[in-house]
Amino acid sequence: MPDWLLPVSLLAVLITLAILFFTLLRRPSAPPPAADGFLMLAGKLEMLAGTQERLAEMTTDRLAQQDRLLGDRLAETARRLDLALASQNEKLATRLAEQAKQTQETAGQIHERLAVIDAARANMEALGSQVTSLAGILGNKQQRGAFGEMQLRQLIEDRLPPDGFAWQHTLSTGVRCDCLIRLPYPPGPVAVDSKFPLEAWQALRDAEDAPSRTVAARQFTTDMRRHIDDIAKKYLIPGETAEAAILFVPSEAIFAELHTGFAAVVDEAQRRRVYIVSPTTLWAMLSAMRALMQDVRMRAQAGRIQEEVGKLVGDVSRLAERVSRLKGHFAQAQDDIRQIDISTDKISRTGARIEQVELDEDDVPKLPR
Repeated sequence: MPDWLLPVSLLAVLITLAILFFTLLRRPSAPPPAADGFLMLAGKLEMLAGTQERLAEMTTDRLAQQDRLLGDRLAETARRLDLALASQNEKLATRLAEQAKQTQETAGQIHERLAVIDAARANMEALGSQVTSLAGILGNKQQRGAFGEMQLRQLIEDRLPPDGFAWQHTLSTGVRCDCLIRLPYPPGPVAVDSKFPLEAWQALRDAEDAPSRTVAARQFTTDMRRHIDDIAKKYLIPGETAEAAILFVPSEAIFAELHTGFAAVVDEAQRRRVYIVSPTTLWAMLSAMRALMQDVRMRAQAGRIQEEVGKLVGDVSRLAERVSRLKGHFAQAQDDIRQIDISTDKISRTGARIEQVELDEDDVPKLPR
């Protein structure tokens, strides 16, 4: 039953009783029995009033209790809402912080990538300028020779000892070679040439059609054979240089194209004992020459090594003799120590026996009076 229904019912009863009371008052005076009914009605009204008061008190208590419960529920609801709101705020702040962190990291990565792109762009620009300068170098015969000689110098100085080569060496014929590798006999010093007919090669590369390419290839073959012939005549001197010379090509691509597209030129160079090498093949040849130089030096020092080994054997023999004498001294010292231990033990036993001697009173001599 709802709490508000009881007060409403009591109010309706009171209104009904009041209407009856006013109706009775308007009637004419009744005989005494009617007065008794009126008294009874008044008593019932008093009872109803008391009941109403009690019901009002109960209603007030219930309303107060409902108010307390409603206040507690509202407070609990507010507390839960505050907690939920705080949790949502915390989660929102955490998400915002994470998103800000991710945004910063993304921005940092973007800056790093932009820096890498800038560095790559700078490298490309530097490479472009280097390619331009390289093209200028290769277009000038003197600069091209200096460029090839520079590569040759780096390779030779890296692989051979300082006294194993000579730059711009003048031969007995008055001809000057780019480099002379001083190998022992046999095979003897090897002359190295770093000049290459790049003009004909560049014309071959720039040929746009088949006829132009054929003409350029023929010209390149003629220039290569002429250069190989010059090397064979100038640098192969019996009794002074080795029976072979080296033509250094400062490009792996040109070296590969020579062997694939101009095999006849390479075969003719080998027949004339002029060996065409690239930076990679020259590095391998220099490694073999270095091993040969080291082997020759080792053989030259073989007598001295044997002499030093003989001295070392004599030192070892003297050391063994001295160790033997030292062992004898140690053995004598050990024997002396053993004899000392025996004497010490005898002295200790004798002292112990002396301490254990007991003299009788009768045997003790009496002192004179």
